[in-house]
Amino acid sequence: MMMRSNEHDVIHRYFAGLTEYAFFSRVGLADPPVVEYVAELLARFIRCDAAFGIRDPSGRRLSGMARLLVEAQQRVGPTQRTLHRHIGDFALFWAGLYPEALELVEGPPRDAQFHEYCSHGKRAYFIASTLPPQKDDADGEVLLRLSNEFEICVDALGEVRREWQKREGGGEGPVLLN
Repeated sequence: MMMRSNEHDVIHRYFAGLTEYAFFSRVGLADPPVVEYVAELLARFIRCDAAFGIRDPSGRRLSGMARLLVEAQQRVGPTQRTLHRHIGDFALFWAGLYPEALELVEGPPRDAQFHEYCSHGKRAYFIASTLPPQKDDADGEVLLRLSNEFEICVDALGEVRREWQKREGGGEGPVLLN
């Protein structure tokens, strides 16, 4: 189910305010294009179908970092940049907003998973920044800055979550919608 345009606009404005506050005031990263990119990422990823929207050629949903990385090795052409960008987005989203969810991922302990996600996210944004963009795709410079400032962006998303929880009366933070 797609979000209606006005619904997306309201969600985007909410995230734009939280993101601007967290990036500018809490972590000191005053980079409007990066802040706008992250706000849009949050507005998109609030929907499960965007966070887990990449599919392999047979149509199966790629739901984890390992599968995304394998698929990225096999893609060429325009979809390669899209996939690397998605890997960066996926890593930033989970490491920034839900680092505790990495405990649930099979593999190394949480701290190792967290560092692995950050490493994959940084690398994916860097690769995406070097590939030619498709129409209406993110600017390569913004993706490069996301790669270079990945850890700061993760910290800022932690601030976004704390601010969200504070505004929502101490709830669990953001949730993914179907």
